[in-house]
Amino acid sequence: MPQMAPLLWLNLFLMFSATFVMFIVLNYFIKVPTKIEKAPSPLKKVEMSWKW
Repeated sequence: MPQMAPLLWLNLFLMFSATFVMFIVLNYFIKVPTKIEKAPSPLKKVEMSWKW
């Protein structure tokens, strides 16, 4: 079985790295952010008086 020259391994590594980076960047920018709506009513704080 013939062996690959070191430059071919470097080319292969660069190609896979560039593909991986492009995949990550496209996945980051492809999603449209959704607008977060405010809650309809603010949460009410319930005060409790504890009797020990």
